[in-house]
Amino acid sequence: MDERLTFEMRINKNGAHMPLYEHVFIARQDLSNAQAESLIEHFGTVLADNGGTVVGQEYWGVKTMAYKINKNRKGHYAYLRTDAPAPAVQEMERLMRLHDDVMRVMTIKVDAHDEGPSVQMQKRDERDGRRDRGDRGDRGDRGDRGDRGDRGERGDRGDRGDRGERR
Repeated sequence: MDERLTFEMRINKNGAHMPLYEHVFIARQDLSNAQAESLIEHFGTVLADNGGTVVGQEYWGVKTMAYKINKNRKGHYAYLRTDAPAPAVQEMERLMRLHDDVMRVMTIKVDAHDEGPSVQMQKRDERDGRRDRGDRGDRGDRGDRGDRGDRGERGDRGDRGDRGERR
């Protein structure tokens, strides 16, 4: 068998190959959470009607985007893990792009689905530990800084209330 074909392929009851996909879509910010989650269900049924299955789904919530899309700064993010034939994925993507509430769609073909929640759903401290910054002992004891005599006299600036000429 050719070693370049590394994607895990499943065969459905009709003998067709079904690769694994991950989909992320962004819905308009003015939808309610229930409406955004119903979009996930809707597109899952589109896949099921065309011979695919939704392996996992996640609703990531409302997130701020890096730039405006259709005059929206925020959007409802949703994530789907699917096991579906290519025509089913194409039909789902076509319907997503035609849907007024969906602003962006991204589909990626993957080798295998990761177990457990996606990176977006993991706890922040579990993901990168940035919140616990530790002792910071490298700074030393700064102690009382006193009057900061090393800065020189401050009277040489004059009265800055009138914003007159500076030296």
